[in-house]
Amino acid sequence: MNPKITLKPGRREFILAAAAGITLAGLAGAARRAGAQSGSLKIGVIGTGKIGGTLAELWANAGYELVISSRHPEQLQELADRLGPKVRTGTPQEAAAFGDVILISVPYGALPQVGRDYAAELKGKVVLDTGNPYPSRDGDMANDARKRGTGATSAEYLPGVRLVRAFNSIPHYSLRSEAHRSGDPVGIPLASDDPEALKVAARLVRDAGFEPVVVGPLSRAREFDYGTAVYARALTAAELRKELGISP
Repeated sequence: MNPKITLKPGRREFILAAAAGITLAGLAGAARRAGAQSGSLKIGVIGTGKIGGTLAELWANAGYELVISSRHPEQLQELADRLGPKVRTGTPQEAAAFGDVILISVPYGALPQVGRDYAAELKGKVVLDTGNPYPSRDGDMANDARKRGTGATSAEYLPGVRLVRAFNSIPHYSLRSEAHRSGDPVGIPLASDDPEALKVAARLVRDAGFEPVVVGPLSRAREFDYGTAVYARALTAAELRKELGISP
C-alpha cells in the first residue's frame, strides 16, 4: 500500500543572486532557506541523464530525499555525494520501490520495458514521464507514439500508475539555466487524467524553480509533443498559456 501524499500549503520564495549566470549549486542555500515543504515525499529517479540528473539536483536543493538510478548506478555515486546525504544511488527497481513519486526519464524506446519490469513497484504511484519518441533512436514504436500522442501511448506502456506528462518540452539546457530565474518564471506544461497527481506534479515543478501550466487530460499532452509550437522552447508561463490557448 503506497503512503498517502498530502500537499501542504506554504510560501515558496527564493532569494536569488542578482548576478547573471547563477549555478544550480549556488541555489542550494536559497532553496533551503525558503523552506520548501518537502515533508516526507520521496522521489525515485529512473534515468539520471541530462533531464533526470538536473531535476534530481534541483529537488535535492529543495530538501527532497531521492534515489537516483541508472543501469550502472555506481557511475552516479559522484553526483549523489555532491547532492548530499538525502540522495543515494540504486538500481531502477530500487528507485521505483523507494519513491512516492517516480520520475522516468529514459529514451522512449525503453519505456515499455520499464513498465513491464517494474510494474509491481510502480503500481498506484504518481509517475512523471519526460520521454519523447524519436524514430531514428526508438524505431517504429516512435512513429506510432507520435501518431497517437505520447500521453495515450505512455499510459499503455505504464498501466496502473498515476501518470503525468511533464518536463518533456523544455530543452535540457534550459532546465538547468532557467530554474529559479528572476522575473517571469518559465512554464512547464502538465497533462494527466488524475487531478491529485497533477497537484503533486505542480508542487514539484514549483520546487524545481518553474511554474506549472496544467493543460488538461493525457489526451491533450499531444499539444506539447514533439513538433508543436511550444516544443523545445523555454517559454514563460504566460507565453505558454497564450500559445496553448489556456486562460490564466
